[in-house]
Amino acid sequence: MTRKKYDKIFLASFLFLVLGGFLIFSSSAMGLISRDGASFYKILIKQFIVGFIVGGGSLLLAYKIDYRNWKRFAVFIFVFSFFLSLLVFVPQLGFKHGGAKRWIDLGFTSFQPSEFLKLGFIIYLSSWLSNHKKEITSIKSGLLPFLLMVVAVGLLLISEPDIGTLLVIIISSVAIFYIGGAGIKQVILFFSVGLASFAGLVFAKPYLMNRMLVYLGISSDIQGIGYQLKQSLIAIGSGGLYGRGFGMSIQKFKYLPEPIGDSIFSVTAEEFGFLGSVILIGGFLFFLYRGLLIASRAPDVFGKLLAVGIIILIVGQSFVNIGAMIGILPLTGLPLIFISQGSSAFIFAMIEVGILLNISKHSSH
Repeated sequence: MTRKKYDKIFLASFLFLVLGGFLIFSSSAMGLISRDGASFYKILIKQFIVGFIVGGGSLLLAYKIDYRNWKRFAVFIFVFSFFLSLLVFVPQLGFKHGGAKRWIDLGFTSFQPSEFLKLGFIIYLSSWLSNHKKEITSIKSGLLPFLLMVVAVGLLLISEPDIGTLLVIIISSVAIFYIGGAGIKQVILFFSVGLASFAGLVFAKPYLMNRMLVYLGISSDIQGIGYQLKQSLIAIGSGGLYGRGFGMSIQKFKYLPEPIGDSIFSVTAEEFGFLGSVILIGGFLFFLYRGLLIASRAPDVFGKLLAVGIIILIVGQSFVNIGAMIGILPLTGLPLIFISQGSSAFIFAMIEVGILLNISKHSSH
């Protein structure tokens, strides 16, 4: 019996995004030199260590674990990730940044447990759907339990608040709920309840209302909540077709907020232009295609649902970030996976890629 190998084309598409991302990150981080030269090298070294040592080790470990073992411990993983996310509300342990309490202070570094929660929930939901595939079409046994699960996660993330992560979880969850056997009527009903709930949330949360007003063009607030979008569009527009060139962005120097964080796509568009942006987006689309191909070849329902959930988590978040930077979606504060600074997001994305590679090793080619 020949030993099956992982999907090398999928791995190549991943390496393209990671290596290209490190190049983009290095250029964007140059904006820190004008503020603090030491910070530039410190952040660059940290990104390298996180990416190629911690991240690489996490990917390799996840690849070595038979993906079916995740199903065995699905409940424990989800409960543990949910518990860790609750710790952000513990005084002296959780801390606030940018108006949101999403991080746990570990002393030597910080950790964003919602990144673990995303993966934990998708693992659990994939396990639950694969065990109840005959009951999914039922409102009582399918839609209602699914809705309650999403509500539980949603209430936790809204409390932080982390609406962006919640959006990505909903997109991925609905995708595997539908693929797992739910009918289109159930999906429509879920979205109807979701939109009504979101409308109520917008009216209840002033900061969300302000973001929606800016997004809809009703309010500009260019010195306040609309400032980031304005500077982002200036950066993207000034990049033109070919861009200003590597390291030549102007907006990353004091003008554009979070140039190595959630605004990094804007710096990319300014330096590499429309063509560079298309290549980056194309890289994510090809990565999505290969991930869905792995899902289609998975040997069991759990593997298929897990692969779909993971690939949509990664690419969905990336496109939500890009959409926010070009103004077709409201700002969320989500990092661009494989590109932006964000240790927690990067490491868990590497773990997710490792899981996908393991599924591909067991798939029928």
